[in-house]
Amino acid sequence: MGRSTSPRAHRCARGPGTFQGWLGPLTSSCGLLLPSSPRCLINRVELSSLSGMGLISATGSCYNSPWRTALHRAYGPWPLTASKPTPLIARVSLPPAMATAATPRRRRGKGPNSDLSRTLTDCTRRGDAAAAMAAFDAAVAGPDDLRLAAHQYNQLLHLLASASFPAAATAARRVFAHMLEAGAAPSEATITSLARVVASDPNAADEAFQLVATMHSTYGLAPRLRSYSPVLSAFRHAGASIKAYAVEAHMAASAIAPEEPELAALLEVSAKAGDADKVYEYMHKLRRAVGCVAKETAEALEGWFRSEEAAMAGKAEWDARQVKDAVAANGGGCHQLGWLRSGPWMVRRVKVGADGGCGGCGCRLASVDIDMEETHTFADSVSGLALERETKANFSQFQEWLEANKQYEAIVDGANIALYQQNFAEGGFSLVQLDAVVTELRDRYNGKWPLVILHNKRVAKLMENSNNRHLIETWRANGALYTSPSGSNDDWYWLYAAIGLNCLLVTNDEMRDHIFELLGSSSFFYKWKQRHRVKYTFNKGKVVLIMPPPYSSEIQESETGSWHVPIEEKSGDERARTWLCIDRSGVTKRPHESRIANGVAQGLTPSEASNGARQRQPEDQAAPVTGKRKDRD
Repeated sequence: MGRSTSPRAHRCARGPGTFQGWLGPLTSSCGLLLPSSPRCLINRVELSSLSGMGLISATGSCYNSPWRTALHRAYGPWPLTASKPTPLIARVSLPPAMATAATPRRRRGKGPNSDLSRTLTDCTRRGDAAAAMAAFDAAVAGPDDLRLAAHQYNQLLHLLASASFPAAATAARRVFAHMLEAGAAPSEATITSLARVVASDPNAADEAFQLVATMHSTYGLAPRLRSYSPVLSAFRHAGASIKAYAVEAHMAASAIAPEEPELAALLEVSAKAGDADKVYEYMHKLRRAVGCVAKETAEALEGWFRSEEAAMAGKAEWDARQVKDAVAANGGGCHQLGWLRSGPWMVRRVKVGADGGCGGCGCRLASVDIDMEETHTFADSVSGLALERETKANFSQFQEWLEANKQYEAIVDGANIALYQQNFAEGGFSLVQLDAVVTELRDRYNGKWPLVILHNKRVAKLMENSNNRHLIETWRANGALYTSPSGSNDDWYWLYAAIGLNCLLVTNDEMRDHIFELLGSSSFFYKWKQRHRVKYTFNKGKVVLIMPPPYSSEIQESETGSWHVPIEEKSGDERARTWLCIDRSGVTKRPHESRIANGVAQGLTPSEASNGARQRQPEDQAAPVTGKRKDRD
């Protein structure tokens, strides 16, 4: 539409609700032309205002009848036109009612509690509970009806729970009562903060527990771990062991598992009560829940083992074979048959050598595996997922074949090894690398063949080359090769084989893709991977196998009743880690024996252990591996 440059203009009589604007330059932006004698334009701002009032459309049509009639009488008919109009300034008088509708709404005034809301926010930022409560009490006593949003009550309760304030429990009860009177719905955070404040009163721990225990029945809210922690802490300080056990029972009924702070509280309150059986129970719950303990937990353990009650706990005689079998069934880290031996404990802070040798008592720490029950559960989980995602007949056939062939010590992820560092121009599927790994494994296991898992498409391609054919036929003849069928993902096959046979798995696969995300929530997947995966690299064409760690940094209970507890080491350097060595047998060093945990040999020569420690990489550090291409066709 053309833009006019003529100086002519037309003015209408002024009146209420007058719209005015320079119209010519805005023709192209709003596209609205009201031509006749004289012609007029309405700019973008006026158009939006009129459209919002329902008076005019974006195409220039009038919807409101009085407005349409007024325009028609003043200017005549006003069809859209592409001719160059005479620029003008247009003023249009609206009836008072229309003018009122076009007036922008005024901002609402301040609410009666806006000052209090700002004060609460400011006090929370500064951690000033005294000022917040003073403002709250003043508002309650004032003439206005005080009503806060639920989150503002929570804000005040949280401030009372986290800041130092005299008579905080009384203040928190007052805030909560006002919240209920105002009709604001409490949340889990509300009850948790209130319980935390109330539990800080030494005489009100029972009331705090009652708040948490009735949270669901009274308010329909599910408690969380953080809801119970302040209550357990209160009973811990009070030495109320029976009440602490009741809290743990309520947690179990709510399907909430305690973590280290809660277990440390339960262990300490049991130690204060001199309940050796309960201390033993919580030692094992702590062992399953954490790897290394915090310094505060270590101090609590030291206090128990140096006590008279700890010296009296235990039995002088036990069935050594039963203990040995229990250790093997539990993965090598414990027997769970109760305190062994009797008499005072010797508690020392020591270092552990690269081969797992304790610097205190001299025993060799175990490389702890998941127990037999967890192994079966893990295998069933993988099998169930594989049968859902693979062709059922194919995977079932593999399971039957594996059941009849259980002799393997190691499973080999063939594609991962053959594709290792092959991302260069001449790179490809390196059967030479794969054969080097197979040969190294045979040397380590006295000539026993490992099981190589390869996709049948890979094998068919390799068989086209006469140089490869003889090697593959040799593997087949010795039962060292299983080919996964077309349409399958070989990850399921090598993972299930390694779990089902409880043997080593040679791969650099970090097991982080979607398959392993399905298993990652299981508490024992990480431990299994750490214990069974063998990583590798090639140094000047020679394969170097990086064996699993020679020992595990977790709480261990030995066959002779001694305990070893690793303490958190912030540097992450295993050599710098401090351990608690807790022993009743003195400092006499026992002869080293190669230990078996869950069917996996753990004994290594000192040189092997030292090399393994030097070569071991952190779990979270990705190895220099070329991404494995999935075989599915």
